[in-house]
Amino acid sequence: METIETQIRNTIEKIRPYIQRDGGDVEFVGFEDGIVTVRMLGACSECLALDETLKDGIEAILLDEVPGVREVRLAPAEPLSY
Repeated sequence: METIETQIRNTIEKIRPYIQRDGGDVEFVGFEDGIVTVRMLGACSECLALDETLKDGIEAILLDEVPGVREVRLAPAEPLSY
């Protein structure tokens, strides 16, 4: 039987092509206490529809497909290194 984290990763992999089509990407960061943390990359990181993509897209699909997921949150952006 797959772990919850494996199920989350597999579900995100199914979602990624749709996000990449618009020039963005999503990265799994972690899972704790029912909360999935993801990082949005590329065009998604500054998109005006970010909240909609996160809640109505990624969260809705994970809630539907992975028992134990309660919420999806955005990880803080990593600081740029020069």
